[in-house]
Order: sequence, then structure tokens, then C-alpha cells
Amino acid sequence: MSLPRYVRLVEVSPRDGLQNEARPVSTLDKVRLIEDLSAAGLKHIEAGSFVSAKWVPQMAGSAEVFALLSRQTDVIHSALTPNLKGFEDALAAGVREVAVFASASEGFSRRNINCSISESLERFLPVMVSAQRHGIRVRGYVSCVLGCPYEGKVTPQQVSSVANELIDMGCYEVSLGDTLGTGTPEATRKLIDAVTGRIPRSKLAGHFHDTYGQALANIYASLLEGIEVFDSSVAGLGGCPYAQGASGNVATEDVLYMLTGLGIETGVDMARLIAAGQRICKVLERRNGSKVAQAWQPV
Repeated sequence: MSLPRYVRLVEVSPRDGLQNEARPVSTLDKVRLIEDLSAAGLKHIEAGSFVSAKWVPQMAGSAEVFALLSRQTDVIHSALTPNLKGFEDALAAGVREVAVFASASEGFSRRNINCSISESLERFLPVMVSAQRHGIRVRGYVSCVLGCPYEGKVTPQQVSSVANELIDMGCYEVSLGDTLGTGTPEATRKLIDAVTGRIPRSKLAGHFHDTYGQALANIYASLLEGIEVFDSSVAGLGGCPYAQGASGNVATEDVLYMLTGLGIETGVDMARLIAAGQRICKVLERRNGSKVAQAWQPV
């Protein structure tokens, strides 16, 4: 299969990236990050999460973040909503797209959200009904698609089953997440082949962590399988909680560099993207996790 001409990048740093940071980030700094990312040309940004502040303190001010964002008609600001309460809070904050998440691993589901996979999916039913009623699009995530910290191997059939449930519920797209970052290109291609037995490639996205340094290779393998949407995080924000000291999300800058080298359009400006990453890293007082940002020499 030939490579796509255009790839849509879904920027997850304001949510998936910042929620793992121990250092508190102010509402204004979160808004500045999101606005910087928009200015760089990113059109889909996961801007927050409507979850209990007890469990995810960093996401406590998501309503305030959405209230302060500049609303651009060509930019999607989405939010993670794990249940109906979260969805209702997001709706009140003016969110126009939400995301729900399920695991392909029973062990991870029980350890992470204290319920089985089927129970987690049941929680989404009222969310889907309300979303349809209010004209809100819903994106789905499936975690642990290439391995689980508690069960080890996860079969493509397990992933396919959960992904199909989310599509059948009404998710317009499902992002397949290599939560541990242990996946390899061959395993990635086999996974996509299994999942696309029932789900069109146009409804799938890839979410690869770089814990074992395989994220770009897995994205390239996905491109060869016809996947055209990928999640990424500026400056590689978001560590992997299951591998101490390891990197988590693949850096948007590194993905962009590879895609540009392949002649694939994204609409994202590298210089502005790097500036956005450097600014938030300064706020966090941490090193930029992007290889490209570290090596970048402006022309």
C-alpha cells in the first residue's frame, strides 16, 4: 500500500502529556500551550479531561481552560470524559468533541478504572446517547493494544473486539494505544490487519508511546497499512507510569520531521511547534523530550 499524501495529527500534550507531570501547571500556562499549538497549525488538540480532581489533579481546571480558549472554527478542542458526569461537565464548558477510553486488557481495566472491560463500555452508553442528542462527536481510545503491564501479551482479537464495540456504540474514530510502548512494527501491522477485518482504516488512528524507542517505526508501519491519523505530544510530554524513567508519548516534532521527510503533508509548522514545546518545557523545568527539538538548527 502506498503512503498517504496527508496525515492528521491529534495533539494530546495538554491532556495526556500534562496529566503525568508532577509539577502543577497553571490554567494560563495550559491555555498558552494550546494556543501555541494552534498557531503551529495543529487542528485537533485534546485540551483537557473532565475527571475527578482526586485522581488526576493536573486536570482539575479543565473547565476554566475551555472558558479561556479562543474558539476557532477550524480547530477541534476535545476533552476526555470517562462517564456521564464528566460528559455533562464538558458539555457545560462548551466542549464540542469528547473522547472515551477502554482497555483491551481485563487486568489493566480492573487496575486502572476498577471495573471490567464490559462494565467500562456500559458506562459509555449514556454518554453516547447524550452526545448524539447534543450533536457532540465522540472519539474512542483502546489502551494496551500491544501489551499489558499486568497480563503481558494482548491478542489482536482482544483489541479488535473492544474497537468494534466502540465503533458500534457510535465513536467516529478509534485510536489504538500502545500504552507500554513495547510494540514493534511487525506486531503493529498484524494488529492493524486484524482490527481492519471489520473496521475501515479511515476510522482508525495510532497512539504510540516511545518507551522502547519504537514509536516512529510503528507509525511508519501503520502508514504502510493505510492509517492516516496519529496522536502525539509536543516535546514528548507524558511519561510512561509503568516503566520508571522511560519516555511515554512520541514527540510531535519527531513525528512531523519523519512525515515531512516522507513527503506527507500535515499543515504543521516545525519552527512554531518547537517553540511551543520549548515554552512549556521551561514552565515545567524539564528537558525537551523531542530529538528534533534538541537538534534543531533554524535555517
